[in-house]
Amino acid sequence: MRCLMFLCLLLGALPSFALDRSQVEGYLLPNGLQVLLKSGYERNHVSIRLVVGVGFDDFPCEQQELPHLLEHLLFSGLDNTGEGGLEARMQALGGEWNAYTSSADTTFVIEAPARNQRKVLDLLLAMIKDTEINEKSLALSKKIVEREDGGHYSHLQRWLDRQDLGHRASDQLAVELGLKCAERSAVADMTLEQVKDVRQHWYAANNMSLIIVGGLDRLLPAYLERTYGELDPAEPGERRALDGVVHKAEARRELTRGWLGDSARLHWMFLEPVLDNDHGQTYDLLQRYLEWRLYEELRLNHGLSYGPFSQRESFGDTGIMSLNADLDRADVKDAEQALGDMLERLRKDGLDPATFERIKQAAIDREAWTTQGNAALADYYWGALNDYLDGHFADPVRSMRRVSLKDANQALRQLLAEPGYVRVEQPMISYDELYGLIALGLGVILAGGLILGRRRRP
Repeated sequence: MRCLMFLCLLLGALPSFALDRSQVEGYLLPNGLQVLLKSGYERNHVSIRLVVGVGFDDFPCEQQELPHLLEHLLFSGLDNTGEGGLEARMQALGGEWNAYTSSADTTFVIEAPARNQRKVLDLLLAMIKDTEINEKSLALSKKIVEREDGGHYSHLQRWLDRQDLGHRASDQLAVELGLKCAERSAVADMTLEQVKDVRQHWYAANNMSLIIVGGLDRLLPAYLERTYGELDPAEPGERRALDGVVHKAEARRELTRGWLGDSARLHWMFLEPVLDNDHGQTYDLLQRYLEWRLYEELRLNHGLSYGPFSQRESFGDTGIMSLNADLDRADVKDAEQALGDMLERLRKDGLDPATFERIKQAAIDREAWTTQGNAALADYYWGALNDYLDGHFADPVRSMRRVSLKDANQALRQLLAEPGYVRVEQPMISYDELYGLIALGLGVILAGGLILGRRRRP
């Protein structure tokens, strides 16, 4: 009896054991649309991602908002009920949707009940194919995009952008190096013809990937070939070469963020040299190691920052790794000195073997639980599309295991070969400076009053 109960429990747990996120059912429809299907964790739910291969980087600076503008236009409605009617139809199906435009792609994200997956996919297809774009919807979408970007792009805001005022530290460095546009794209000047051209040349079946994870309808492949298989293929627009470093940047700058306060943020940034093998996993492990050292140095040893952190970002064809710390304004010099000393020790001694192996194993173990749930799994496939081949995604665990201490030390030496770029963000005036200015102002007023009083005496 006990053996029978154990066997039943084991059989009941098999689906969770058998879920291999790296293996998916993937194929091309006759029109070139790539389909990726995966039976996920929650059987009564599906996560859908329609990824269109067009993003900000495919356009010059003055036109970079075109794919973002088109994304909003496609939500403007299918009939005279407009955007509200479209949203109501999705709500009636129990689903939620959104869209995101990034540097590399435009992605439509849907979460919906599995029972309505075909109806939701019908609505998504209708939105892509049948949305009529006109001057009225264009004007409304321009206002939405402008609001998302921070409001009307005034001459003052344009001037501030040209002075690098208000940019995050990494954005400011990217602008200075020529990896990022200094100004916003002029949405107000974009025309209906431009938007329609983006739709015609980029929203082609052979420039799309459809990812569906969850409780899949067993006849879903036949449905997709009958419906999404009718989307027209086209010769997609030519993708622009990613911008590279074309200018020199100052080694150290102080940036103004806000008007008043005693807080500051220190950033020490390095350009990532391209590695021959396992570039992403090697730098990911190196980032985790540096974050531990940053925490150990600035918080545990010196008590200068409560939550120092590291970060990797990509601008154009270049990766930037940054070491960051929130500080009191008075501690900036001490933190900069401590961080500089830490980097010098790393240049001299390299990585501590025991610490590296501990952090590497923690990163490997973390992969077992970072993509729990259909939505997380669909997002994982979305971010790893470039690593998909013949029904499999590259296994990040296998790649991380390949990264040896020697590989990581070599990457560290290349990363720290240059001094890097220091940026300090802080408000224009501290509270002490404000109190000093107030005291000075009161002193001037008092002195002026005394002088005037003496002059008026007979």
